Amino acid sequence: MNDMNVNNWLTAPINKRSFQNVESLFDTIRIKRSSEVPSEIPLNLRSLDSIEIQNIEGQTQSFKDMIASTHTDSFLVLKNGEIIFEEYFNEMNPESLHLMNSITKSFMGMLVGVLADKGVFDIKEKVTKYVPELNDTGFSETTIQSALDMSAAVKFEEDYDQPLCDFWKEAAVVGWRPDLVDDNSPKTLLDFALSLKEKEQEEIEGYHYRSVLTTVLAMVIERATDERVQDLLEKHIWQKLKTEQDAVIVVDKTGLPFAGAGMNACTRDLARFGQMILNDGTYEREQIVPKEWIDSTRMGDDGYRERFAKSDHGAMFPEGHYKNQMWVANSEEMMCVGIYGQTIHINKNTGTVIVKFSSFPEPADEILFANSFILLATVSNSV
Repeated sequence: MNDMNVNNWLTAPINKRSFQNVESLFDTIRIKRSSEVPSEIPLNLRSLDSIEIQNIEGQTQSFKDMIASTHTDSFLVLKNGEIIFEEYFNEMNPESLHLMNSITKSFMGMLVGVLADKGVFDIKEKVTKYVPELNDTGFSETTIQSALDMSAAVKFEEDYDQPLCDFWKEAAVVGWRPDLVDDNSPKTLLDFALSLKEKEQEEIEGYHYRSVLTTVLAMVIERATDERVQDLLEKHIWQKLKTEQDAVIVVDKTGLPFAGAGMNACTRDLARFGQMILNDGTYEREQIVPKEWIDSTRMGDDGYRERFAKSDHGAMFPEGHYKNQMWVANSEEMMCVGIYGQTIHINKNTGTVIVKFSSFPEPADEILFANSFILLATVSNSV
């Protein structure tokens, strides 16, 4: 395990350690916690050992077995704002930062909501208004909203099991896949976006999950505000949550964050973020994200649900949709999800927020994800 490096960091079991040490492997920038005392999360711990879960294969597993079999690094349950369960594995602890992968997108989605509410931009505007270089690309008609909703036109392959797909080529820009880099590779995330000339559909024709759309949102945010994304995240979200740790985000050579996957944080601070969403954007009596943004995200509409149902992800959440960089299972349950098993589960019906950091052996193992979602739903409905 001592030979963790940029060439093997995604490989199991090395990822059990590397996902907690991203800052030592790649260029990152810190999103600083507030100088105020961290918000207090009351502890009211109890055992969950009596919970039994029927997994996707129809077998009954104990809570402990399910935690182990889904490669859990940390598991925290908030109920009515109290921590009722918190456990760490693989040398992780409450202070450890862990790679969030696409949970990063949900932070970006909430930040866009804050900035739109402040009048920084209109989400109906085209991204090319702020990044005109994209006029001659697959993003030429993309709006801020279609980027948020993964319903834009650009052709981009995001099949994690394909080692040469576009997602890994974009990730290579920030050093995640050194084997894909040569003299002709894009040097920056903007260069990579500019290389995507083709379209796979009309705007808003269908939902198709593509991380590069979040990268483009980061570019729009920086151009519209003339500020760095990490500074805006720090000011408008991270510090207002009165977090107990800094967060860290992977950046390219220009300092632009890898906004679709690069953020790292501790488990409790993700619980704070989830609790804020559960509370309709409010945390510690302060409205951080507009309630209207959370409501709109949660409710979606028939068009959102139809596009999602027709997609590869439709079977995951039969009543679900995807909006504003959030997964919505139904009107009461929202999720933030990242490859290799990162999850925040937010259930308004039960008043629970569950954070699960993981180190799956493969990025998108369907059985492991299905069992993780069953685990989260069962725990949420049992406590």
